Amino acid sequence: MPELKTVALFFVTALAEILGCYLPYLWLREGRSVWLLLPGALCLAAFAWLLSLHPTAAGRVYAAYGGVYVCAAILWLWLVDEVRPSPWDLLGAAVALAGMAIIMFAPRHL
Repeated sequence: MPELKTVALFFVTALAEILGCYLPYLWLREGRSVWLLLPGALCLAAFAWLLSLHPTAAGRVYAAYGGVYVCAAILWLWLVDEVRPSPWDLLGAAVALAGMAIIMFAPRHL
């Protein structure tokens, strides 16, 4: 069960990071309100805090998180941008998730 908690935490972290980048994007590219920068900054602060909740070395967390971020970004592409992911997008996301699982859940010998 700790594996499921880890993956869920990574997905919440990815959502915070994507929102933290998407809200300024809306301001810069779509001409939306400058006030979007405030929740965007809060999302990025939450992103950093969420990464700190993992009980392993920071470098390992950052490396593994990248795999989940790739998958979350493909989901964002589909659900928010309304662009259907290609089979190659899905394969890449699956490979990234496999990399995350290897990094986070491989047996460690101290």
